[in-house]
Amino acid sequence: MDGIREFLTAVRDAKLAVGNFRGLLHIAIGRTVTKPDGTIVSKGLTWRELASELKVLRYDTNLVRELGADPDELSARDRERFWYSAISLARVDSPEALAAAEKLVAPLKELGYLVGPAPAGIVPTSPPPVKPPVKPSKPAETQPREKTKDDKSRKKKK
Repeated sequence: MDGIREFLTAVRDAKLAVGNFRGLLHIAIGRTVTKPDGTIVSKGLTWRELASELKVLRYDTNLVRELGADPDELSARDRERFWYSAISLARVDSPEALAAAEKLVAPLKELGYLVGPAPAGIVPTSPPPVKPPVKPSKPAETQPREKTKDDKSRKKKK
């Protein structure tokens, strides 16, 4: 646990968590983090372990705004529950989290941490394909409808 605590402290002190919080959660939970000499820092944490570490390290609670959450709405009295709720809102297994984590890989390497590959099954997001504008078509010519027995009976009822 000391390795992950040192890692999270270095990320916080380098201000890499700001703007990349979802990616940081993704890396801390689902990826192997090592030092350049091969020393394993973390093989991934459970949500509960990560929530506990964020509480102990007194991470800025305003980071949850990046996840679309209001810090005042989450459990303020119990910080571990607060962080656990934030992690659940982060959707750390989403393609968005994977993309955010990939942005962090290079800055973390500069800090002296190597991040392993993403877990299998997560596909990175790509921008949606651009659709060409649709040209308005001429309205289809309507053909007269054949009269049925129901039409005759409706007219009689009126």
